Parts: sequence; C-alpha cells; structure tokens
Amino acid sequence: MKWKDECFAALDREKMFENSGHRTRFKELTDCYCSYPFFTRGLCKCMYLSAWDEEHFCIMLEELAEMSLGKEKNTKEMRNKGEIIAEEQKDDEYYVYELSNSFLDDKPFSIDDPAKIRPEIRYIIERAQKAAEIIDQI
Repeated sequence: MKWKDECFAALDREKMFENSGHRTRFKELTDCYCSYPFFTRGLCKCMYLSAWDEEHFCIMLEELAEMSLGKEKNTKEMRNKGEIIAEEQKDDEYYVYELSNSFLDDKPFSIDDPAKIRPEIRYIIERAQKAAEIIDQI
C-alpha cells in the first residue's frame, strides 16, 4: 500500500474526517499530488487542514496547481505565500494559516492564549494537530 493510502486509511480509521466532503477533498488532493517532488508529510498535513471546507480547499488547489505547473521541487514558495496570507487575516483565522506554516516548517505549533480564539477555530486547530500526530506515525 502506498504511503498516501496508508495515511488516508489511518485518518479514516481514527474518524478524523468531519464529513464526506472533508474526506473526499483530502483524498482528491493526495491522489492528485502525491507523485510530485514537493509532496511531504508537512504538505499532507496542510492538505488535511485545507480540505476542512470548500474555501480553503480551493486556495490549496490553486496553489498546488501553480506549483505543479511551475515544476516546484519543494514547498518553500508555498510557505512564503502562507506567511503573507496569515498576515492578511483580520481575525483568528490567522492561527489556521500559522498552523499550516508550522506543518510546512515541521515545527511545533502553540497558541499563547487559546481563549482568544473562537471555539470553532480552536476545534479545527486541535483536530488538525491530532491528524498531524497520526500522519507522523505512518
């Protein structure tokens, strides 16, 4: 079994997908981009996070399409764009983009004051961190 398939199976087994749309979007991303040189564990974690909803999925899909057309070898440029997008956020969505950046950097992520973040955003972050732990074990 390919690593991306093991990853999908482990996340599915642990009931990490919020709904069928989340599951389908994640699978589409990994199926389409797993053979590119920029596909890493960190990017896979970002794919899980971005597949959460249609809006973030479209942002990720657009970036991946550009990367594949530009024959990117790594996620360096994606990381740079992620920082710009994070800084443009006017609310606690900033932390979602910072989490994504930490996945690409393969660094731990923490929030100084979680109480400042809306419960729904905090939930997404917590689930993505749990999914990241699962991905790291594969």
